[in-house]
Amino acid sequence: MEETQRQKKIGGILQQDLAEILQKAATDGGLRGVIISVTKVSVTTDLSIAKVYLSIFPNKEAKELLNGIRSNTVLIRHEMSQRTKNQLRRMPNLEFFIDDSLEYIEGIERSLKREDDPIKDQDLLDKRKKK
Repeated sequence: MEETQRQKKIGGILQQDLAEILQKAATDGGLRGVIISVTKVSVTTDLSIAKVYLSIFPNKEAKELLNGIRSNTVLIRHEMSQRTKNQLRRMPNLEFFIDDSLEYIEGIERSLKREDDPIKDQDLLDKRKKK
C-alpha cells in the first residue's frame, strides 16, 4: 500500500529532526569522524510507529552505534516530541534499522568491475554458494 500525503509529510519532518539530533549526539559524545544520516523514515497508517533507516559511516562502527541508539530510544523520542509538539499530537514509537543499500550497490559495482572475480580469487566461491 502506498503512503498517504500525511504519512510522507510526517516522515519528512521526523527525518530532518532525527538527523539533527543524532548527529549532534554523535559529536557531543566524542565520536569524531562519524557521520550518521537518516536515509528514510516510514510511518505506519495509524501514525503509531516510525521505522527509521540509518546510514552510518564508517561502516565498521554501525552495529555498535545502532545498539547505542536503540538503548537511548526513549531519550531520542522525548527530544523529538519537544521539537514537534506544535506539529504532532502524539509522537510515534521509533524503531531504528541499518540501511545497507549503499553497501549492496558497492558490492554490485565491484562485481561488475570484476574486482570480486571468483576465477582469480577462489575464496569468493564459498560466499556465493547457496546453502
